[in-house]
Amino acid sequence: MRVLMLSWEYPPKSVGGLAQHVYDLTRALIDLNLEVHVLTCGTPGAPEYEKINRVHVHRVNPYSISSPDFVTWVAQFNVAMLEKAIPLIRDNRFHILHAHDWLVAYTARALKHSCNLPLVCTIHATEWGRNYGLHNDTQRHISEIEWWLTYESWRVICCSQYMKSELQHVFQVPKDKLRTIPNGVNPENFAVKQHSTARENFAAPDEKIIFYVGRLVREKGVQVLLDAAPKVLARHPNTKFIIAGKGPHADALRHQCAQLNITHSVYFTGYVDDSLRNSLYSWSDIAVFPSLYEPFGIVALEAMAARTPVIISDTGGLSEIVLHGVDGLKFYPGNANSLADMILRMIFEPGLAEKLEKHAYQKVKQHFNWQQIADVTVSVYREVYQAFGNAMFDQNRSNWIPDKFYRFLNKQ
Repeated sequence: MRVLMLSWEYPPKSVGGLAQHVYDLTRALIDLNLEVHVLTCGTPGAPEYEKINRVHVHRVNPYSISSPDFVTWVAQFNVAMLEKAIPLIRDNRFHILHAHDWLVAYTARALKHSCNLPLVCTIHATEWGRNYGLHNDTQRHISEIEWWLTYESWRVICCSQYMKSELQHVFQVPKDKLRTIPNGVNPENFAVKQHSTARENFAAPDEKIIFYVGRLVREKGVQVLLDAAPKVLARHPNTKFIIAGKGPHADALRHQCAQLNITHSVYFTGYVDDSLRNSLYSWSDIAVFPSLYEPFGIVALEAMAARTPVIISDTGGLSEIVLHGVDGLKFYPGNANSLADMILRMIFEPGLAEKLEKHAYQKVKQHFNWQQIADVTVSVYREVYQAFGNAMFDQNRSNWIPDKFYRFLNKQ
């Protein structure tokens, strides 16, 4: 089976968690003897074509025409993707088209109809969920594109039961069209090979480290962690809160620290690479993910894989990952007092922290490994492959192919 995967992110271009998801999924699919091509956005220094882990990666350089906003840029990017996709499809007879999120919806829909390709999509988050509703024309426009992509897809994959419910509620996606497949993590990616810097550059030797890593946007809830800090510091003054990542909420968070008079106990690192991230996990006593909205929460899996005890907000997909008191602790979403209580409990009960960390690591290896995830994903491909083949193509062929389209392209 040959798969064409569309994603606006793929390493080294990484904005959120999508790039790592596509990277790990495609790598696991290759191990199941699929041929996978990824069509993605170019980035300075990355070649237009390369083979990574036997995955064919094709990068598109978006048009250099100025765009007044991000939505316009996305439309231009999709036209550039189509330019690359048409000769790619002419030379490679794909069986499945797999699109990730609304940023590739135009290309996905055009290829589905012009090339007679069955479309599968994965929705990682929704505009409605990120913004707690739709409050302006841009948000409504993006939400309509998301709905459009789910409507055009033969199957819609989401990462949690929470997201499944959201897609049914927001887009009225039929239940029998939805498939829930969790994200995964490779524990070896979080092993510390060599520290590139020293722990004392971030915290004093006697300080406990509370670590957050992720985008600095409102829905990630870092402001709740900062609101919890004074109560934690009152009980355990030797505590350092390390906030890793960047985003539009960074200045507001620094201002909040000044207002709370906790600037001396908070370290904003900015962007950290994988090596430094792994070191920070290894030095940290607790990893906290205080999200207000979280479709899945892969950062929690990463902390568990790094063997760092986790505290998460009891919301969204995060809530499905952690079992309170067994492999992590939960607190009430948006409740700084509840979060502070959980942090203090973890600090003053080291035996509990050790137990949670061990159970969490075993859970990651058993239930969130990419090989199992790839197996389930292939079963969705086969389901669509068979249904589409029965509907559209010659039953006597061992591999159904839209021959009419390929003959047309080969004449050009």
